[in-house]
Amino acid sequence: MLRAVSIGEAITWALLLTGMFLKYVTQTTDLLVSVGGSLHGAMFMVYLVVTAFVGINQRWPWWMFGLGWFAAIPPFATLLYDWWAERRGALEGGWRDAPAKGFSLQRIVRWFVDRPITMSAAVIVLAVVILTGSLSGALVGPTGAH
Repeated sequence: MLRAVSIGEAITWALLLTGMFLKYVTQTTDLLVSVGGSLHGAMFMVYLVVTAFVGINQRWPWWMFGLGWFAAIPPFATLLYDWWAERRGALEGGWRDAPAKGFSLQRIVRWFVDRPITMSAAVIVLAVVILTGSLSGALVGPTGAH
């Protein structure tokens, strides 16, 4: 699962970078910036969620989460992270069974993994909330601006 999302995130990076080249270098069109930027933003968030789910399932140490999330920032670094994590054995095994009782992140992850439609809806709602917050700040401008 992490590999597919890493590849998708890298492809959307390529679309965005191509769009930026067409907009700023050749000055031909800015359409790919809009499309590529939107797709990349969505894949960025999906990558963060999938990395968190896989990391919780695999019981990664905190620094592996941080490194995985940081890999989403530079172009194509998610591919390197996926390759590195696989070589370390950090992606081995399937989805673990959650503990039977008590609160744990493993139980939450397993609940969502068993309900992919619910998980997809939750990711979409989270993306809308995050994008609404970030876009409202961009549209309104800095606080106190006249």
